[in-house]
Amino acid sequence: MYWGPWRECHTGYAVDARVRHTCSSGGAISSLAIFALQRGLVEQVVHVAADPDRPAANRTIISRTKDEVLSGAGSRYAPSSPLAEVEKLLAARKKSLFIGKPCDVSALRRYAAIDSRVDQIFPYKLSFFCGGVPSLHGSDRISRSLGYDPQDVESFTYRGEGWPGRTQVSDAAGKRAEMSYEESWGRHLSSEVQFRCKICPDPVGGVADIACADAWYGGESGYPKFEEADGRSLVLARTGPGSELLGMAVREGAIELEKLALREIDLMQPAQARRKRLIAARMAAWRLAGRPTPEMRGLEVGSATQKSPSVALLKEFAGTIRRIVQGRI
Repeated sequence: MYWGPWRECHTGYAVDARVRHTCSSGGAISSLAIFALQRGLVEQVVHVAADPDRPAANRTIISRTKDEVLSGAGSRYAPSSPLAEVEKLLAARKKSLFIGKPCDVSALRRYAAIDSRVDQIFPYKLSFFCGGVPSLHGSDRISRSLGYDPQDVESFTYRGEGWPGRTQVSDAAGKRAEMSYEESWGRHLSSEVQFRCKICPDPVGGVADIACADAWYGGESGYPKFEEADGRSLVLARTGPGSELLGMAVREGAIELEKLALREIDLMQPAQARRKRLIAARMAAWRLAGRPTPEMRGLEVGSATQKSPSVALLKEFAGTIRRIVQGRI
Protein backbone atom coordinates (compact mmCIF):
# COMPACT_ATOMS: atom_id res chain seq x y z
CA MET A 1 0.00 0.00 0.00
CA TYR A 2 2.96 2.36 0.48
CA TRP A 3 5.57 1.26 -2.05
CA GLY A 4 3.60 0.14 -5.10
CA PRO A 5 4.02 -2.95 -7.28
CA TRP A 6 7.47 -4.51 -7.43
CA ARG A 7 9.45 -7.45 -8.73
CA GLU A 8 12.79 -6.75 -7.08
CA CYS A 9 13.78 -4.64 -4.09
CA HIS A 10 17.41 -3.70 -3.45
CA THR A 11 19.80 -1.17 -2.06
CA GLY A 12 22.85 -0.36 -4.14
CA TYR A 13 25.11 2.14 -5.78
CA ALA A 14 26.91 2.96 -9.01
CA VAL A 15 30.18 1.07 -9.30
CA ASP A 16 31.75 4.10 -11.00
CA ALA A 17 32.93 6.22 -8.06
CA ARG A 18 32.50 9.45 -10.00
CA VAL A 19 28.84 8.68 -10.74
CA ARG A 20 28.18 7.63 -7.15
CA HIS A 21 29.68 10.82 -5.74
CA THR A 22 28.19 13.24 -8.27
CA CYS A 23 24.59 12.08 -7.91
CA SER A 24 22.15 12.68 -5.07
CA SER A 25 22.18 9.21 -3.52
CA GLY A 26 24.02 6.15 -4.80
CA GLY A 27 23.78 7.18 -8.43
CA ALA A 28 21.51 4.30 -9.44
CA ILE A 29 19.33 6.20 -11.92
CA SER A 30 22.24 7.94 -13.63
CA SER A 31 24.24 4.72 -13.72
CA LEU A 32 21.36 2.87 -15.41
CA ALA A 33 20.91 5.69 -17.92
CA ILE A 34 24.62 5.70 -18.78
CA PHE A 35 24.65 1.90 -19.05
CA ALA A 36 21.65 1.90 -21.42
CA LEU A 37 23.41 4.46 -23.64
CA GLN A 38 26.77 2.72 -23.68
CA ARG A 39 25.18 -0.69 -24.26
CA GLY A 40 23.20 0.69 -27.22
CA LEU A 41 19.83 -0.10 -25.64
CA VAL A 42 18.75 3.51 -26.29
CA GLU A 43 20.04 6.38 -28.38
CA GLN A 44 19.41 9.13 -25.86
CA VAL A 45 18.23 10.00 -22.36
CA VAL A 46 15.44 12.52 -21.77
CA HIS A 47 15.76 14.21 -18.38
CA VAL A 48 16.03 17.61 -16.68
CA ALA A 49 18.97 19.79 -15.72
CA ALA A 50 19.60 23.29 -14.44
CA ASP A 51 18.47 26.12 -16.69
CA PRO A 52 21.51 28.28 -17.50
CA ASP A 53 19.30 31.38 -17.65
CA ARG A 54 18.00 30.74 -14.13
CA PRO A 55 20.16 28.12 -12.42
CA ALA A 56 17.66 27.23 -9.69
CA ALA A 57 15.07 26.42 -12.36
CA ASN A 58 14.93 23.45 -14.73
CA ARG A 59 14.94 22.73 -18.43
CA THR A 60 14.57 19.45 -20.31
CA ILE A 61 17.71 18.13 -21.98
CA ILE A 62 18.65 15.28 -24.29
CA SER A 63 21.82 13.40 -23.32
CA ARG A 64 23.77 11.00 -25.52
CA THR A 65 26.99 10.61 -23.50
CA LYS A 66 28.01 9.85 -19.94
CA ASP A 67 29.18 13.43 -19.35
CA GLU A 68 25.91 14.83 -20.64
CA VAL A 69 23.92 12.56 -18.32
CA LEU A 70 26.04 13.65 -15.36
CA SER A 71 25.53 17.32 -16.27
CA GLY A 72 21.92 16.84 -15.19
CA ALA A 73 22.59 14.52 -12.25
CA GLY A 74 21.40 15.39 -8.77
CA SER A 75 17.98 16.25 -7.40
CA ARG A 76 16.25 19.29 -8.86
CA TYR A 77 13.73 20.64 -6.34
CA ALA A 78 11.92 23.00 -8.71
CA PRO A 79 9.13 22.78 -11.33
CA SER A 80 9.92 20.76 -14.44
CA SER A 81 8.06 19.70 -17.60
CA PRO A 82 10.05 16.90 -19.22
CA LEU A 83 7.09 15.90 -21.44
CA ALA A 84 6.42 19.36 -22.85
CA GLU A 85 7.99 18.36 -26.19
CA VAL A 86 6.81 14.76 -26.21
CA GLU A 87 5.31 15.03 -29.70
CA LYS A 88 8.66 16.13 -31.13
CA LEU A 89 10.38 13.27 -29.33
CA LEU A 90 7.92 10.75 -30.73
CA ALA A 91 8.21 12.18 -34.23
CA ALA A 92 12.03 11.98 -34.10
CA ARG A 93 11.74 8.22 -33.44
CA LYS A 94 14.96 7.97 -31.45
CA LYS A 95 14.78 5.24 -28.83
CA SER A 96 14.97 7.01 -25.46
CA LEU A 97 15.27 6.31 -21.76
CA PHE A 98 12.98 8.69 -19.88
CA ILE A 99 13.66 10.00 -16.36
CA GLY A 100 10.89 11.99 -14.73
CA LYS A 101 8.77 12.58 -11.66
CA PRO A 102 6.20 9.88 -10.82
CA CYS A 103 3.43 12.04 -12.30
CA ASP A 104 5.44 12.45 -15.52
CA VAL A 105 5.85 8.70 -15.90
CA SER A 106 2.16 8.21 -15.11
CA ALA A 107 1.27 10.66 -17.87
CA LEU A 108 3.54 8.80 -20.30
CA ARG A 109 1.90 5.48 -19.37
CA ARG A 110 -1.55 6.97 -19.97
CA TYR A 111 -0.44 8.37 -23.31
CA ALA A 112 0.88 4.95 -24.32
CA ALA A 113 -2.68 3.63 -24.06
CA ILE A 114 -3.72 5.81 -27.00
CA ASP A 115 -0.46 6.10 -28.96
CA SER A 116 1.46 2.93 -29.82
CA ARG A 117 4.62 4.92 -30.53
CA VAL A 118 5.20 5.68 -26.85
CA ASP A 119 6.43 2.26 -25.74
CA GLN A 120 8.49 1.87 -28.91
CA ILE A 121 10.27 5.20 -28.42
CA PHE A 122 10.46 5.00 -24.62
CA PRO A 123 11.30 1.37 -23.76
CA TYR A 124 12.54 2.40 -20.30
CA LYS A 125 10.73 4.79 -17.99
CA LEU A 126 12.59 5.59 -14.77
CA SER A 127 11.42 7.61 -11.80
CA PHE A 128 12.22 8.36 -8.16
CA PHE A 129 10.47 8.85 -4.85
CA CYS A 130 9.19 12.43 -4.93
CA GLY A 131 8.71 14.67 -1.89
CA GLY A 132 6.65 17.10 -3.96
CA VAL A 133 7.52 19.99 -6.25
CA PRO A 134 8.44 23.25 -4.49
CA SER A 135 7.94 26.55 -6.26
CA LEU A 136 10.97 28.66 -7.10
CA HIS A 137 10.20 30.74 -4.01
CA GLY A 138 11.94 27.97 -2.08
CA SER A 139 15.23 28.29 -3.94
CA ASP A 140 14.98 32.08 -3.76
CA ARG A 141 14.65 31.83 0.01
CA ILE A 142 17.78 29.68 0.14
CA SER A 143 19.71 32.18 -1.98
CA ARG A 144 18.67 35.12 0.20
CA SER A 145 19.46 33.26 3.43
CA LEU A 146 22.98 32.66 2.06
CA GLY A 147 23.38 36.34 1.22
CA TYR A 148 22.59 36.34 -2.52
CA ASP A 149 20.09 38.19 -4.64
CA PRO A 150 18.44 35.36 -6.65
CA GLN A 151 18.97 37.39 -9.83
CA ASP A 152 22.74 37.29 -9.27
CA VAL A 153 23.03 33.52 -8.83
CA GLU A 154 25.09 31.85 -11.54
CA SER A 155 25.09 28.28 -10.23
CA PHE A 156 22.55 26.52 -7.98
CA THR A 157 23.03 22.87 -7.03
CA TYR A 158 20.36 21.38 -4.79
CA ARG A 159 22.21 18.15 -3.98
CA GLY A 160 25.07 15.97 -5.15
CA GLU A 161 28.84 15.78 -4.69
CA GLY A 162 28.29 13.49 -1.73
CA TRP A 163 25.30 11.97 0.09
CA PRO A 164 23.04 13.61 0.82
CA GLY A 165 25.19 16.41 -0.53
CA ARG A 166 24.91 20.09 0.28
CA THR A 167 23.01 22.83 -1.50
CA GLN A 168 25.61 25.03 -3.22
CA VAL A 169 25.10 28.54 -4.57
CA SER A 170 27.61 30.78 -6.37
CA ASP A 171 27.63 34.04 -8.32
CA ALA A 172 29.59 35.43 -11.27
CA ALA A 173 32.22 36.91 -8.94
CA GLY A 174 33.10 33.46 -7.66
CA LYS A 175 31.50 33.90 -4.26
CA ARG A 176 30.22 30.55 -3.06
CA ALA A 177 28.13 29.39 -0.11
CA GLU A 178 26.45 26.17 0.91
CA MET A 179 23.74 24.77 3.16
CA SER A 180 23.02 21.30 4.51
CA TYR A 181 20.34 19.18 2.85
CA GLU A 182 18.46 18.96 6.12
CA GLU A 183 18.26 22.75 6.36
CA SER A 184 17.58 23.48 2.67
CA TRP A 185 14.75 20.96 2.41
CA GLY A 186 13.48 21.17 5.97
CA ARG A 187 13.48 24.95 6.41
CA HIS A 188 12.96 26.31 2.91
CA LEU A 189 11.89 23.94 0.15
CA SER A 190 9.35 21.68 1.86
CA SER A 191 7.16 24.62 2.88
CA GLU A 192 6.87 25.66 -0.78
CA VAL A 193 5.53 22.33 -2.05
CA GLN A 194 2.26 22.75 -3.94
CA PHE A 195 -0.87 21.24 -2.36
CA ARG A 196 -1.53 18.93 -5.31
CA CYS A 197 1.65 17.07 -4.38
CA LYS A 198 0.41 16.63 -0.83
CA ILE A 199 -2.52 14.55 -2.05
CA CYS A 200 -0.50 12.58 -4.60
CA PRO A 201 -1.32 8.86 -4.17
CA ASP A 202 1.78 7.69 -6.05
CA PRO A 203 4.85 9.73 -5.08
CA VAL A 204 6.97 6.55 -5.27
CA GLY A 205 6.92 6.01 -9.03
CA GLY A 206 4.58 3.02 -8.93
CA VAL A 207 4.13 2.90 -12.70
CA ALA A 208 7.81 3.30 -13.61
CA ASP A 209 9.92 0.40 -14.86
CA ILE A 210 12.41 1.21 -12.12
CA ALA A 211 11.98 3.64 -9.22
CA CYS A 212 14.87 4.78 -7.03
CA ALA A 213 15.17 6.73 -3.82
CA ASP A 214 17.54 7.58 -0.99
CA ALA A 215 18.16 4.48 1.11
CA TRP A 216 18.54 6.55 4.26
CA TYR A 217 20.04 4.99 7.35
CA GLY A 218 17.78 5.23 10.40
CA GLY A 219 18.76 7.04 13.56
CA GLU A 220 17.96 6.10 17.16
CA SER A 221 14.69 8.05 16.90
CA GLY A 222 13.57 5.90 14.00
CA TYR A 223 13.86 8.88 11.66
CA PRO A 224 16.56 8.91 8.94
CA LYS A 225 19.94 10.46 9.60
CA PHE A 226 21.24 12.94 7.02
CA GLU A 227 24.92 12.80 7.91
CA GLU A 228 27.32 12.71 4.95
CA ALA A 229 28.20 9.19 3.86
CA ASP A 230 28.88 7.14 0.75
CA GLY A 231 25.76 7.29 -1.40
CA ARG A 232 23.23 4.45 -1.21
CA SER A 233 20.17 4.09 -3.45
CA LEU A 234 16.95 2.23 -2.89
CA VAL A 235 16.13 0.43 -6.16
CA LEU A 236 12.72 -1.06 -7.01
CA ALA A 237 12.29 -2.88 -10.32
CA ARG A 238 8.58 -2.87 -11.05
CA THR A 239 8.20 -4.34 -14.55
CA GLY A 240 9.75 -6.96 -16.81
CA PRO A 241 11.76 -4.39 -18.81
CA GLY A 242 12.91 -2.84 -15.53
CA SER A 243 14.15 -6.15 -14.16
CA GLU A 244 15.91 -6.93 -17.44
CA LEU A 245 17.72 -3.59 -17.49
CA LEU A 246 18.71 -3.94 -13.85
CA GLY A 247 19.96 -7.49 -14.37
CA MET A 248 22.13 -6.49 -17.34
CA ALA A 249 23.59 -3.55 -15.42
CA VAL A 250 24.51 -5.80 -12.49
CA ARG A 251 26.01 -8.54 -14.65
CA GLU A 252 28.14 -6.08 -16.57
CA GLY A 253 29.40 -4.31 -13.46
CA ALA A 254 27.63 -0.97 -13.76
CA ILE A 255 25.76 -1.17 -10.48
CA GLU A 256 26.19 -3.08 -7.22
CA LEU A 257 23.03 -4.34 -5.50
CA GLU A 258 22.02 -6.07 -2.27
CA LYS A 259 18.56 -7.51 -1.70
CA LEU A 260 16.31 -5.62 0.70
CA ALA A 261 13.15 -6.75 2.49
CA LEU A 262 10.30 -4.48 1.41
CA ARG A 263 9.33 -3.68 5.01
CA GLU A 264 12.74 -2.06 5.50
CA ILE A 265 11.66 0.82 3.23
CA ASP A 266 9.34 1.97 6.03
CA LEU A 267 12.45 2.89 8.03
CA MET A 268 14.21 4.59 5.09
CA GLN A 269 11.26 6.62 3.84
CA PRO A 270 8.90 7.25 6.80
CA ALA A 271 7.66 10.58 5.41
CA GLN A 272 6.34 8.87 2.28
CA ALA A 273 4.44 6.30 4.33
CA ARG A 274 2.99 9.02 6.56
CA ARG A 275 1.80 11.05 3.57
CA LYS A 276 -0.01 8.04 2.11
CA ARG A 277 -1.81 7.47 5.41
CA LEU A 278 -3.01 11.09 5.55
CA ILE A 279 -4.12 11.65 1.93
CA ALA A 280 -7.76 10.73 2.59
CA ALA A 281 -8.05 13.28 5.42
CA ARG A 282 -6.58 16.03 3.26
CA MET A 283 -8.89 15.19 0.36
CA ALA A 284 -11.95 15.13 2.63
CA ALA A 285 -11.17 18.68 3.73
CA TRP A 286 -10.57 19.73 0.14
CA ARG A 287 -13.93 18.30 -0.97
CA LEU A 288 -15.72 19.99 1.94
CA ALA A 289 -14.34 23.28 0.64
CA GLY A 290 -15.91 22.54 -2.77
CA ARG A 291 -12.60 21.86 -4.51
CA PRO A 292 -12.10 19.12 -7.10
CA THR A 293 -10.04 16.06 -6.18
CA PRO A 294 -8.36 13.48 -8.39
CA GLU A 295 -9.67 9.94 -8.79
CA MET A 296 -7.45 7.38 -7.09
CA ARG A 297 -8.25 3.88 -8.25
CA GLY A 298 -6.18 0.84 -7.36
CA LEU A 299 -3.67 2.76 -5.26
CA GLU A 300 -4.57 1.37 -1.81
CA VAL A 301 -5.34 4.80 -0.32
CA GLY A 302 -8.09 3.30 1.85
CA SER A 303 -5.78 0.58 3.18
CA ALA A 304 -3.13 3.14 4.07
CA THR A 305 -5.70 5.35 5.80
CA GLN A 306 -6.69 2.48 8.08
CA LYS A 307 -3.10 2.35 9.34
CA SER A 308 -3.34 5.89 10.72
CA PRO A 309 -4.76 6.65 14.19
CA SER A 310 -8.09 8.49 14.10
CA VAL A 311 -6.59 11.36 16.08
CA ALA A 312 -3.94 11.92 13.41
CA LEU A 313 -6.57 11.90 10.65
CA LEU A 314 -8.79 14.40 12.49
CA LYS A 315 -5.82 16.64 13.18
CA GLU A 316 -4.79 16.58 9.51
CA PHE A 317 -8.39 17.24 8.37
CA ALA A 318 -8.71 20.24 10.72
CA GLY A 319 -5.30 21.57 9.75
CA THR A 320 -6.13 21.41 6.04
CA ILE A 321 -9.47 23.21 6.62
CA ARG A 322 -7.63 25.91 8.56
CA ARG A 323 -5.10 26.45 5.78
CA ILE A 324 -7.88 26.66 3.18
CA VAL A 325 -9.77 29.27 5.24
CA GLN A 326 -6.57 31.25 5.77
CA GLY A 327 -5.86 31.20 2.03
CA ARG A 328 -2.58 29.38 2.49
CA ILE A 329 -3.50 26.71 -0.07
